[in-house]
Amino acid sequence: MKSYQLIISLFLVIFISCSKKEKEVAIAEAKPKKEAEIKPEFAYGFSLNEYHVERDTIERGDNLSLILARHNYDATEIHDIVAKVKDSFDVRKMKAGKAFTLLKSKETIPKLEVLIYEPDQAGFQVLDFRDSIHAYTVNYPVSYKEKTIAGEINGSLSASIQNEGLDPGLAAALAKRFAWTIDFFKFERGDKFAISVREKYINDSIYVGTEEILGAYFEYKGKDVYGFPYKRAGENEAQFFDENGQQMRTMFLKSPLKYFTITSKFSKNRFHPVQKRFKAHNGTDYAAPHGTPIMTTASGVVIETGRTSGNGNYVKIKHDGMYTTQYLHMSKILVRRGQSVAQGQTIGKVGSTGLATGPHVCYRFWKNGVQVDPLKQKLPTSLIMDKSDLPNYLAQIKPIKKAIDDKIQEKLEN
Repeated sequence: MKSYQLIISLFLVIFISCSKKEKEVAIAEAKPKKEAEIKPEFAYGFSLNEYHVERDTIERGDNLSLILARHNYDATEIHDIVAKVKDSFDVRKMKAGKAFTLLKSKETIPKLEVLIYEPDQAGFQVLDFRDSIHAYTVNYPVSYKEKTIAGEINGSLSASIQNEGLDPGLAAALAKRFAWTIDFFKFERGDKFAISVREKYINDSIYVGTEEILGAYFEYKGKDVYGFPYKRAGENEAQFFDENGQQMRTMFLKSPLKYFTITSKFSKNRFHPVQKRFKAHNGTDYAAPHGTPIMTTASGVVIETGRTSGNGNYVKIKHDGMYTTQYLHMSKILVRRGQSVAQGQTIGKVGSTGLATGPHVCYRFWKNGVQVDPLKQKLPTSLIMDKSDLPNYLAQIKPIKKAIDDKIQEKLEN
């Protein structure tokens, strides 16, 4: 009997204890969180907990005046606000699709106190309507990271670059810088490449784009081709040089057209398609659609422009004491006699004026006053690196070339 009473007593003690704990837990859960327990939220330099926060996007046709009008500002107030911030906040540059945030007071009738506009990833602009109306811009910190990739050509170069995690738009930039050394339309599947770049980031995490190409390598027709930028004193833009300091840019472009088909080469005895007889053809014919831009293949001065029955509209350019070029059959001439022109500048448009069976440009080339075949000439570089620049250049490219070579080797081993 005593044992039975003891068991009953223990059961009651346990039951009361558990009930008490459950009640305490329920009371604790029912209590509202203290003010100090609310996690503070900060953004744009403001404590967001102190405001009613509204996030929105600029709609098409929207502007600052309409936004303020929707939040109880009258026409006079809006005019005063725009006048006060015009030097630090250009209201005309608010664009559709861009985000903005409104911070309102926690009053019964909320009042707009701050407007934050985000034009891009680089930062934000603040319109502060509190004590004294003013505006300011905050730019996020910018950082740069160097990155080197290597791969094989599989399809287009741009797609191959993208497959290795870089911006495919780099292909166009590289084509421009290596244009005198590599024909980017003649890569073979499996050709290797490597690129070293400096990338730009905002807040150390948001990728903005490629800031600079530091160096590049291509396996082209069985040869190793390197290129690195180097800016010499007094130059506005860096030129590209190979690993030995030899400039990659030659004095002449390979052709006066970007896209073309060679229909007739330099010959001492060619059958003329119009005159129907054999005669010397002292030029190279590049066929292209009517109106295609014609570029001067080297910098120089226009010494002749005009029209003859055989040449049609033409331009002749003297490049230095040794070289002169001429461009025939133009539909339109875009330069004048005595004008200085830069390499790659458009000087006319493809046509079929004169003795021509279709739209093309006949490109003629003189060396020391004698017409020669430009495709067989070993043309000089336009700029030669001074010996005083070479040690600095080689020291600058050494770590970049090593990073490229290491990445190529790593790729071969995997």
